[in-house]
Amino acid sequence: MLGLLEKLSQWEELTSQAALKTVDSDQILLMNEISWDIYETLLKSYQNTSHYRFKYLEGTLEIMSPSRRHEVDKKIIALLLETYFLEIGIDFYPLGSTTFRREAAARGIEPDECYCFNSEKPVPNLAIEVVVTSGGIDDLLIYQGLGVSEVWFWQNNRFSLYYLRDNGYEQITQSQFLPDLDLNLLANLVVSGEKPKDLISTFRKSIRRGNS
Repeated sequence: MLGLLEKLSQWEELTSQAALKTVDSDQILLMNEISWDIYETLLKSYQNTSHYRFKYLEGTLEIMSPSRRHEVDKKIIALLLETYFLEIGIDFYPLGSTTFRREAAARGIEPDECYCFNSEKPVPNLAIEVVVTSGGIDDLLIYQGLGVSEVWFWQNNRFSLYYLRDNGYEQITQSQFLPDLDLNLLANLVVSGEKPKDLISTFRKSIRRGNS
């Protein structure tokens, strides 16, 4: 445990350097042979900070320091989706980056954004991950062990969607929960560079035209 804390302390010091604050990529630390107890201890130690995200899969721990671009994209996606929910009249429960974990499956994760539909549930119906820097833990393996029905990835300016079947996740072209959502329009809005209030206004007008 002492060696782990020393390594983590060095990584924290590195990611806090001024030079890295302008780097437009996520900083990722991967460690193997980490027990569930250590994972739980780290979650408690950092529960009051949003600077780090933790993922755990069968003894492998990933700690990520998200970039500015990562955080901007996830917030824009959330703003647009919640605009859609409100316009369509979808009963939703936003759970943000809540930590979901299951010791029996040796899995834990903090989604970028996630939602329950119709009622609040132990795990979200939909989880969304923004991928700026690849090479970490396979998120789908974690989500499968937690029983999350649908997972979206935002990477390289496009959405990739997966739905959980009996034998694992199947890639899909349209959301099972939001079948009428125009994903191409959503992606174009995320990368448009417009002000958030203008994006919301544009999206709201498009939704209303589609419903008229």
